[in-house]
Amino acid sequence: MSGTTAPVRDHDLPAASFALAADALAVLVRHLQKIKAAPGVVILTQTMPITMLLFFGYVFGSALAVPGQEYRAFLVPGLLAATAANGVMTGMFQASQDCHRGVMDRFRTLPMSRFAVPFGQTAADLLTTAVGMVPLILVGLAVGWRIEDGPFGALGAFGLLLLLRFATSWLGCWLGLLIRNEEAAGQLGSATFVLPLLSSAYIPTDNLPGWLRTVAEWNPISALAAAARDLFGNASPAADAAWPVAHPVAGTLAWSLALLVVFVPLTVRRHARGGE
Repeated sequence: MSGTTAPVRDHDLPAASFALAADALAVLVRHLQKIKAAPGVVILTQTMPITMLLFFGYVFGSALAVPGQEYRAFLVPGLLAATAANGVMTGMFQASQDCHRGVMDRFRTLPMSRFAVPFGQTAADLLTTAVGMVPLILVGLAVGWRIEDGPFGALGAFGLLLLLRFATSWLGCWLGLLIRNEEAAGQLGSATFVLPLLSSAYIPTDNLPGWLRTVAEWNPISALAAAARDLFGNASPAADAAWPVAHPVAGTLAWSLALLVVFVPLTVRRHARGGE
C-alpha cells in the first residue's frame, strides 16, 4: 500500500511513485469537484481583488502619488501579490473544514500516501488560483495597466506569483489541520486581510515611519509585489530598501522555499497524526 512505512526497494520505486501520483490526483479531483459544487468561497476570494482594484484605483487613485508611474499600474501587480498570499486563508479554511467534517479521518483510514492528501489540496488551490487570476488581469488591462517588459518577464512574474501561492497554501493547510474547526478558521482567516496592508502591495513604503517601513519591506508580499512590478516592466526595485525588496526575485524565491521547507513536512506530519 502507498501509505505504509516499509522500506521501498529500488525496483518498487516506479510503482510507489505511480501510487503517490494517483493518490494526489484523486485528492486534487475531489477538491475541484468540491469547489464546483460550492464555489462561494472561491468566487469571493477571486472577486475581492477586482473590487479593490476598482475601489482603490478610482476612489483613492487620484489622492495617491507614486513617483514615475500611474497608480493603477502600481496597484495591479500588488493585488496579484495579495492574491498569492491569500493561500493562507483558503488553505486554512479548506483543511479545517475537512477536519471538522471528518474527511481527514476518513483519508487516514485509506491505504494512501500521507503526502498525497495535503498535496492534492494545495495543487487544486494552485490550479484555481491560476484560472482566477485571469479576470483580475483582464480588468487590470481594461483600466490601463500594461505588461511593459515582454512575455518572458511576464511568465517569470506569473511563475513567482504561483510559487508563493503554493507555499502559502501549505502554511494555510498546516494551520487548518492545527485548528480543526471551520468556524474558527474562518474567523482567523479574515484576520489575514491585514497582511497586504502591511506591505507595499497598495502603497509605496518610502514615506512610512522607520519601524513600519522595515516591517513592510520584510513582508513576503512586498518582495513579491516588487518582483512582479519589475518583471512586468512597471517599476524598478528600490535600491535603498531592505534586501528582499531591493532584490525582489531572489527575495521571493527565498521566502517561498523557506515556507515550503518548513511547512511541507510539518503539514504531512500533522495530517498523519490527526487530532493527537
